Amino acid sequence: MSDSRKKAILRKFTRDWVAGYLPPTGFAGGGKIELLDLAGKVASYELKDVKWVCFVRDFNSGELHNPERLLRKNFAARPRSEGLWLRLRLRDGDLIEGLAANDVTLIDQEGLFLTPPDTRANTQRIFVPRSSVVELEVLAVIGAAKRKDAAPEQESLFQQNLTA
Repeated sequence: MSDSRKKAILRKFTRDWVAGYLPPTGFAGGGKIELLDLAGKVASYELKDVKWVCFVRDFNSGELHNPERLLRKNFAARPRSEGLWLRLRLRDGDLIEGLAANDVTLIDQEGLFLTPPDTRANTQRIFVPRSSVVELEVLAVIGAAKRKDAAPEQESLFQQNLTA
């Protein structure tokens, strides 16, 4: 296996899931996702059947029903990282929040990449196909933190005019 493939859990709307490997980007095309499963076979899945794809740290999470371990689906407070804070309602009624990049990838692909609320959990990134999203709400646009630069020098209030 090459280093360019990442561990992923593909969750379907039927609640079953498949573990395998995907490239970090560009894996969805033509309405399908091709996943290299743990047996080394490439399996194709229709995007319309996929709820989300979670890029995970570990397959052996000990969870049979929730291997992606998405325990928190909402931010407890305003996120600190920059990006678009989004809330998505999926076809099955599930709500999930995440941070998306504020760039052309938001409209350019067959789905959205989100950074989940709990980055210390097993899931590092989530891909949500556009066909899964019923409603998308932008909660905030979070910009880069402003740096406190050195205070500008105060101009002298009383300048002498030496040209007389």
